[in-house]
Amino acid sequence: MIPIIETAPATLALVALVAYFLGSVPFGMVVARAMGLGNLRDIGSGNIGATNVLRTGNKAAAFLTLVFDAGKGAVAVLLAGMWFGADAAQIAGGFAFLGHLFPIWLRFKGGKGVATFLGILLALGFWAGFATCMTWLAVAILFRYSSLAALVSALSAPIWLYVLGPPAAVGLAFVMAALVWLRHKENIARLLSGDESSIGKKS
Repeated sequence: MIPIIETAPATLALVALVAYFLGSVPFGMVVARAMGLGNLRDIGSGNIGATNVLRTGNKAAAFLTLVFDAGKGAVAVLLAGMWFGADAAQIAGGFAFLGHLFPIWLRFKGGKGVATFLGILLALGFWAGFATCMTWLAVAILFRYSSLAALVSALSAPIWLYVLGPPAAVGLAFVMAALVWLRHKENIARLLSGDESSIGKKS
């Protein structure tokens, strides 16, 4: 399921470009440096997301990273939707997500996209996004693995969108979910071998 394209191609191209650059801002690294935590590339998994920031032991920094990473995806979707329409909102969400995964500032080596993914979903369809967040939380509480929670919630997102709406965003959710799984391939291997780090474990 995909949205009906009504916005001019040139406008959609501009939306995609702006959303990509917004999504590419590495807030985890910005927050870590601002709070004197060092370079995230040298901590834990080297990832730029909130889970790795949490490995520094600084919960406030991890929370801020989570909010900013989710927020940039949500802002991109909400502004594009308000100014141009549903098709532009999905374009903005998709490219903000790609910006986080492949930021030009970090030589296209970005994060795994979970917080940005959730922020985008909340902006596209609040209740579907909320249900996906609750899926992440339930799995995280039960099993204590952020990566497992990310994988399960990503799989659940298209289902929640289909059930709770908007169904036109199901296609985008499938693509983003596939990218989340691809970015977690090393985590999947560690989960299978029993070597994955649990939530809250310090570097």
